Amino acid sequence: MIIPTEYQAGYAKAREIDPIVADHYMRHTMIGDPACDAVIDLLNTLPREKGYGWIERGIEDGPDAIPDAPELIRDFFADLEKPPAWFDHEATYAGGSAFFRNGEMFILAVTGAIMVEGFSTMMSKSFSITGRMVDGAVKRLQQNTRHIIEIMLPGGLDRQSDGWKLSLRTRLVHARVRNLLKHSDEWDTPAWGTPLSAAHISLAVCAFSALLLKRVGQLGVHLTTEERESFVHVWRYSGYLMGVQPDLDAATEADAMHLLAIGATCEPPPGMESIMLANAMINSSPLMVGLNEPAERQKWARWMHEVSRSLMGDEFADQLKYPPSRYRFISILTRIRWSNQIDQILRTMFPFIERKRHTHQFRRLLDISYYSDKGLRYTVPHHVHSEKDTQNEFR
Repeated sequence: MIIPTEYQAGYAKAREIDPIVADHYMRHTMIGDPACDAVIDLLNTLPREKGYGWIERGIEDGPDAIPDAPELIRDFFADLEKPPAWFDHEATYAGGSAFFRNGEMFILAVTGAIMVEGFSTMMSKSFSITGRMVDGAVKRLQQNTRHIIEIMLPGGLDRQSDGWKLSLRTRLVHARVRNLLKHSDEWDTPAWGTPLSAAHISLAVCAFSALLLKRVGQLGVHLTTEERESFVHVWRYSGYLMGVQPDLDAATEADAMHLLAIGATCEPPPGMESIMLANAMINSSPLMVGLNEPAERQKWARWMHEVSRSLMGDEFADQLKYPPSRYRFISILTRIRWSNQIDQILRTMFPFIERKRHTHQFRRLLDISYYSDKGLRYTVPHHVHSEKDTQNEFR
């Protein structure tokens, strides 16, 4: 097994905790997504319009819609038409309901912690080189919110639903960016492994499922066991569509948290790219929620840095060069939890408040998501650097 040099110290520590999972994780830092990578390699040999026309029709209507496509492409879509045996559509409803009932807290946790923690791995080098997160952080935040909304809707992971299509589209974009980076002089494979590796895709899915449940719990959101299991189940299937490999498929919340712990131990400490990425996302969050005045943006960003630091801990926040905490007596998380508890009491006492809150939360989620009048777009990057890419409608 080849161990990229940047991982060697962390890998040695991780093997002392769980050698089997550590070995699985490290092996997958050198693996991308074999099935999807093969599709991208084939598309690179074909006229752009023709090849990606097959991709669009394949995502929308399956292999029967592209009888003229090469067998490799048709087989790729055919393998995804039927869900795996473990997937249960009805088991997704409780998790989706919990998400929409607490939508603002979930998105606060995603923006303030999950995207920072999930992407502060070696994955940050991919985003830094391409500029697709640092330069376009607002759109990335909005697109991630859109993806979460779509997979959490009732039936959002049905074959013809946008959650299913966005999950698969994300997989194809990852494969295309991986292909561009692997052929770029800026990527150092012996040191960093495969760009957007299978290990990182799995780690990101675990962060958006199990770690997100932990973070919203810190914000005062209490979910039932059924809701937690359902939430993880939704993300497990979305991760399957995004190409999570079987050896890194976390079936339960506990499995996902263990993989996160081992993966985080294997990863090197946050570098300059992680620092840039984390602060770009936090500083872009005011624009995501519609704040454009400089004073408002600065105030919101300070508040978000405080929330992020409180969720992730001082040690990690200091590594990311966050400003020091301004709260000396009552932490920001305590204030948020108190607010949520008061809100819960009022909703219990006055049911009409609960109904209005549900409507407000759903509208708010839509406001901070990326939607286009043109509908879903299936263009993928064609240049390793975002600013030089002509296909910038929905990368």
